[in-house]
Amino acid sequence: MVKPRHFVPNITFGHPVVESLRKQLGQDPFFDMHMMVSRPEQWVKPMAVAGANQYTFHLEATENPGALIKDIRENGMKVGLAIKPGTTVEYLAPWANQIDMALVMTVEPGFGGQKFMEDMMPKVHWLRTQFPSLDIEVDGGVGPDTIHKCAEAGANMIVSGSAIMRSEDPRSVINLLRNVCSEAAQKRSLDR
Repeated sequence: MVKPRHFVPNITFGHPVVESLRKQLGQDPFFDMHMMVSRPEQWVKPMAVAGANQYTFHLEATENPGALIKDIRENGMKVGLAIKPGTTVEYLAPWANQIDMALVMTVEPGFGGQKFMEDMMPKVHWLRTQFPSLDIEVDGGVGPDTIHKCAEAGANMIVSGSAIMRSEDPRSVINLLRNVCSEAAQKRSLDR
């Protein structure tokens, strides 16, 4: 079993912000909360009440993933399960049929602007092969130069911060990322 490791105890984007955004934007936006916190159990209810749709926690941050998955579901949210680069994908596998999304970190969590870790793509590919209908997300260093590797490996959900925010034309970067993922997913479905 993976031993819990230290994550940041504070939250940058907490439930008061989620609640405020939900009130302003309505029910349409999908809010996936990536909880890089040391005790993810304590934030399930506040995030659910605030209007989060999906609660993504790190496998390394909890001693009882099964109970946490159950709690998230009972609070009406989808479940995302994340792993850090140093965690093997086999630790996530036993939970894959109980979650909605697997997140493979392609940088060490916590700091933007890091270099994409291409050596994480075999994890994505393995998950796609073993669990073809599972949503698979990558987060860290993803942008126009790395998106093809992510999509070809099997990622269908992308987190991209710096590549979008530092771009002179963020909308075109978003469209590129979306289109590459869509085309790869279509190709996979044709190849079956």
